[in-house]
Amino acid sequence: MSNKKIDIIVGARPNFIKAFPVYRALEKTGSIRLKLINTGQHYDKNMSALFFDQMQMKEPDINLGIGSGNHGEQTGRILIELEKVFINDRPDLVIVFGDVNSTFAAALAAKKLCIAVAHIEAGLRSFDRNMPEEINRLLTDQISDYLFITSKEAKNNLLNEGKIVEQIHFVGNTMIDSLLQFNNKFNCEVLLNKYKIENGTYCLITLHRPSNVDNKLVLSKIIETINNISYKFQCIWPIHPRTRKNLDRFSLNINKNIHITDPIGYFEFMGLQKNANFIITDSGGVQEESTFFGVPCFTFRENTERPVTIAEGTNQLVDPTISSGELSSLLKYKKNGLIPKLWDGKSSERIAKIIQGVRY
Repeated sequence: MSNKKIDIIVGARPNFIKAFPVYRALEKTGSIRLKLINTGQHYDKNMSALFFDQMQMKEPDINLGIGSGNHGEQTGRILIELEKVFINDRPDLVIVFGDVNSTFAAALAAKKLCIAVAHIEAGLRSFDRNMPEEINRLLTDQISDYLFITSKEAKNNLLNEGKIVEQIHFVGNTMIDSLLQFNNKFNCEVLLNKYKIENGTYCLITLHRPSNVDNKLVLSKIIETINNISYKFQCIWPIHPRTRKNLDRFSLNINKNIHITDPIGYFEFMGLQKNANFIITDSGGVQEESTFFGVPCFTFRENTERPVTIAEGTNQLVDPTISSGELSSLLKYKKNGLIPKLWDGKSSERIAKIIQGVRY
């Protein structure tokens, strides 16, 4: 539809990566007035601003600067501020991404004002309602009008929850669009040289989920395991502020072969993933990215909302309290995976074509 107004909402690092190619694809149509709104849910420069710099994504038209807080507080503040924006501007469609607090708050603010909502990365389910992200996914999908899915099992999840087939569009994964566009810029040489590490020889670590890093007993066990693994493999750990805080709070000691860094830029981090021997993570996005790169990934969680990365990709779920001996055994039989269907770099083009053709 020509001359339609669409607001694209981002707020956390994964949103930027998923939103960038969608924004570009919609911009190329020349028939849509786009507005990019950053809630500021992630506010550290290395955790947000670098993505705009490196990906040459336009600066947000509006930056709410919400910052951190408890789930209810953060969600409420985003809801209040976005409602003001939507009332003032009355977009025809609001596009949200993923499963963070910004996702649900934006969808709710829009629907309360009878504005159509499109959810990109819809239908993913861990079936663990103790995860705040699962609640955000469920509620966002329930009130969204257009559901863009990354894998086929998401369709069944949505149909089982009462959505209708006409709302669901299998388009692939927009995160992969970004990976393919910027693949030749992924470079981690500076970090590897700093620690005298060769490509393909190290373990990359990312851990941030409360169930892993807020519990002293669990985090202590994880540290014991990766300390032991680091005698065989040097490890690089771009650490989340929450995790660093808890390492200090619980007085946990890290082996010298585990190189802890501050959060790093998108290109450097993708370079680290691409060139790792294997990855230890609890991140949803890393499960997908490592599958695309063909790098073995051990996800320290009891469940995953991205089962395609296990069924087809390189991902394996492991108990967060796994011993180093058990993990070493798994390392002997690292998975070789396939790239899932439609993870081909054209997902955003499919989304733009569908959005152009709908009546809001």
